[in-house]
Amino acid sequence: MSNKKVVIYTDGACRGNPGPGGWGVYMSYQGNDKTLHGFEAETTNNRMELTAAIEALKVLKRACDVELNTDSKYVMQGINEWIDNWKKNNWKTSARKNVKNIDLWQALDRESARHRINWLWVKGHSGVHGNEIADQLANQAIDQALENS
Repeated sequence: MSNKKVVIYTDGACRGNPGPGGWGVYMSYQGNDKTLHGFEAETTNNRMELTAAIEALKVLKRACDVELNTDSKYVMQGINEWIDNWKKNNWKTSARKNVKNIDLWQALDRESARHRINWLWVKGHSGVHGNEIADQLANQAIDQALENS
């Protein structure tokens, strides 16, 4: 892996929870920017936050040093605090219940394993440029899908 890092901002949005949702990604590497976004008709905010991180990491063709910024405490706690125990406990919580959004957590675990990632939490809607763009993209995905339906 090189010492040059990919900087990623991810965000998810939902109109109603559950409801129509969108995810957005803003990524930058050596002065080159890329954006991604997508939509789901019936989802939750947490699923969109996870999907944004997964889709961002899937785009990377080779192992990378990554700084991944999210405004989701759910994603941060899950990836930094909960996931190791979930895996040890066959994807069960400490209360022996199935992990919510297990499909996405497993996908995020697979994608994360390919990279060296520094996970950072940023306060949403606080003027952080990359986070604001990711938020706009997530909401744009919802707006475009609803306009076309």
